Amino acid sequence: MAKTVADVMTRDLLTVRPETPVQEAVQLLAEKRISGLPVINDEQRLVGVLSETDLMWQVTGAQVPAYITLLDSVIYLENPARYNQELHKALGQTVSELMTDKPVTITPDESIRKAAQIMHDKQIRRLIVIDEAKAVVGILTRGDIVREMAKNYAERSQTA
Repeated sequence: MAKTVADVMTRDLLTVRPETPVQEAVQLLAEKRISGLPVINDEQRLVGVLSETDLMWQVTGAQVPAYITLLDSVIYLENPARYNQELHKALGQTVSELMTDKPVTITPDESIRKAAQIMHDKQIRRLIVIDEAKAVVGILTRGDIVREMAKNYAERSQTA
């Protein structure tokens, strides 16, 4: 029988709130050696995810978009709204200012195969597992899937 997300996901997970200071979230990530945290509201519902990628803006800063001037007008060669978003993340002090507010999710009853395909297609490290009420019930990481693969290989070699 094929394994589901519920069979492999981490259930006992750490979360942060939108108002959590960035410094506190960074300490938590470093101490627990994890790469991301679900962000939940007071109703335990998912509102975002804070990842190492989100935190990189704090180190790199925002790149000023390329522009040209023509007859006293500034013409941006890139979307200036993107610069504003990057600047906001670079200067953010709370999790809500840095987090990704549309995290990729999955339900516990989906197959590991589908979860792996989503991670591969979207080039992400984790899926937040939510129930019908959008409450966080777990997290599935690439590491969880690799550990399940290793377990399956070990079981096959013992029966051969």
